[in-house]
Amino acid sequence: MTYSVPRAVVEAFYEAYASHDTGRIAGLLDDDVEWTISGPVDVLSFCGVRRGKPAVLDLVDRVVPSIYRVIKFTQESILLDGDRAATLNRMSGRRCADGRIISYRLAHFLRFKDDRLISILSLIDSFDAVEQMLGHTLDVPDERRAETGDLVAV
Repeated sequence: MTYSVPRAVVEAFYEAYASHDTGRIAGLLDDDVEWTISGPVDVLSFCGVRRGKPAVLDLVDRVVPSIYRVIKFTQESILLDGDRAATLNRMSGRRCADGRIISYRLAHFLRFKDDRLISILSLIDSFDAVEQMLGHTLDVPDERRAETGDLVAV
């Protein structure tokens, strides 16, 4: 028989996650959970891979709050398929260094086993998040302009 994650389990995880209650979160994590946040680690030090419940709880309880305080987490949509869930979300917080408000979209791809989270891949709009963290837009060269001739890059 194939495991299908109940919607109530996914909702319970997000309620715990949005409340920042590590005790509630811990109860929903597998001991060998893998939590990946895709993004530039040099600018967003909370990005990267955490393996195991202690590392994930440290991320939620210490690492993220040392960079910014989450003000609001909004889940915009959710899809369930067997043992997996995908969500589109918005995260808003206050940067600890200067109090600036940071808000960006992110997608989560989750996998569950026996009603416990075993993996999560978080894809954040890292370009937008980095610009907000740095406090200025990034200077990205316009590669579409050809140096010579009638070349157009697509």
